[in-house]
Amino acid sequence: MKQPRSPRELKTLDGVSIAFGTPRSLPRPGVLPGRVVVLDIAFAAESGGHKHGFLHTTKRFIDALGARLAAWIDHHDSVHHRSFTGDARFVLTSKAEHGACPELVTPELVRGIGAIDTIVCHTDFDGIASAAKWLRGGVEPYPGCDDDARAIDTRIGTPSETAARIDRAIRAKTRDESLAFDVLTLLTSGLTDAPSAARIAAAASELEPREREAERLALGYEQVTSELVLVDIGPADARAPFDKTWLLLLGQAKSKMAVVVEPDTATFAAPFDSGVDFVSLFGFSGGMPTLVSIHRPELARALSTLGCASELVARYVVKS
Repeated sequence: MKQPRSPRELKTLDGVSIAFGTPRSLPRPGVLPGRVVVLDIAFAAESGGHKHGFLHTTKRFIDALGARLAAWIDHHDSVHHRSFTGDARFVLTSKAEHGACPELVTPELVRGIGAIDTIVCHTDFDGIASAAKWLRGGVEPYPGCDDDARAIDTRIGTPSETAARIDRAIRAKTRDESLAFDVLTLLTSGLTDAPSAARIAAAASELEPREREAERLALGYEQVTSELVLVDIGPADARAPFDKTWLLLLGQAKSKMAVVVEPDTATFAAPFDSGVDFVSLFGFSGGMPTLVSIHRPELARALSTLGCASELVARYVVKS
């Protein structure tokens, strides 16, 4: 199992230990105290050349926790969900059924699971909002937080000013767990924790130059099929830091699907309500249907699947 960016010393909030993770970067089970709840972390998929998929990452984590796993709540697609049908600890839906995770965290669910010692949550807005809602007994951190999480996670609709600021801060500091903990602290406090709010506002202001760089990079999009635009942004030392979310959204403003090609990865995106399902198209076991990242060696096959011209596909064939 890929070993993570988990903190060396877990922080606690309201007496519960907090760990952050992603589908392929989960904390070590041995450092997590007591009964554990996992929120908004998708089952890892065997996609895009990743060797550490469900069996090597997700299932190994589940097995290591054993009876200490109190609940796993998630809303991403996976063929492996069916393996846990009938296990009441697992509340697993598709993205189409629930656009964001917090709406799954109800007072009835929290009461039913009972006392827990650790929360492991995803590092984006709806993952952290899910954790805050759990700590608040299934009550929204503020009225409309569930709707904000859905708007941010699906990029459909307009989130509140507060949620938009938090989302911008997270995007500016995607790997900063201290910032993630500030967001959790603010949401758990019902937006009353002033020091956390100030640090979040400062972080959000750092996103603007990344958005400007994304807008510059977006000028390089090329229409490669009637429904797909592609931009190859080249090596990191040739450009300033950029906001990939904004770059992908700018691409989707030009066409139904967009792909951002980086030296090691390629990220495909389409609007949540587009009907596009990259998971099925590319033959992956799970993930978010309208947003997937793959390793560069898989790019030529993906472009061919989407109907790109052979000359373009040949450009991305990795020669052994």
